[in-house]
Amino acid sequence: MNFRVKAILVKRGEELFSSKAARVSFTNDPQADALLNDFSGHPHAFVLACIMDRQIKAERAWMIPHLISQKLYGFSFSLLRKLSLDEVRDLFSKPEPLHRFPEEMSRNFYAAVQHIDRSYGGDAARIWQNNPPSAEVVLRFLRFRGVGPKIATMATNILARDFKIPLADYYSIDVSPDVHVRRVFTRLGLVSDGASLEEIIYAARALNPQFPGLLDFPAWEIGRSWCRPVKPKCNECYMRSVCPTRSNIAANARKQGDSAGG
Repeated sequence: MNFRVKAILVKRGEELFSSKAARVSFTNDPQADALLNDFSGHPHAFVLACIMDRQIKAERAWMIPHLISQKLYGFSFSLLRKLSLDEVRDLFSKPEPLHRFPEEMSRNFYAAVQHIDRSYGGDAARIWQNNPPSAEVVLRFLRFRGVGPKIATMATNILARDFKIPLADYYSIDVSPDVHVRRVFTRLGLVSDGASLEEIIYAARALNPQFPGLLDFPAWEIGRSWCRPVKPKCNECYMRSVCPTRSNIAANARKQGDSAGG
């Protein structure tokens, strides 16, 4: 285990976790973000957006509640509860698809509204109220149609890290290994090249057992901002002094430059 890599990642994760609560920017659209941050009036918007976050850019997925609210002239739960599956299909497909998979995601959206109605009395905030264990919150998200461990842990992590929702513990909040997290964990030497999702998850558990998901946003941030698949900005990355593959990346870049020039 590279303890210097661990120390820097954990420090960055703790900085984010201990920061003051502020409005979370999911889409860079003020109205869309206002809806997603309205836990007192529209907590279901956050839950439904999480469920939409699959195989499309995150910003696009998180825009869907706002786009539907524009079509419906509102996003109250009582309004959503009245929609039939056919009406939800129309919202997702006309005049243009809201998602890469409009049929499947319209079913997930409709099923989620029904589940919130049946299980939480129409108040999605009950999913995370009263300091539940992290495993319980992850489990509650897993019970939504179309939600797997990646989305369930992502949602729980956002609640704890960004919205400062108090939980009894953080043991069951894992990293959500998207392409950025996978690439950064590999380049930092935390997992081998081609590692499975399970290996990445357990590597994070080994690094920070009490809160594995603390490492998720730092790794995502590095991958999104600097550690790009092609032409990474190693000199700008705060992990540059401990990254074991930085020299290899620089050498490969020089070779490619020499080949192009030669």
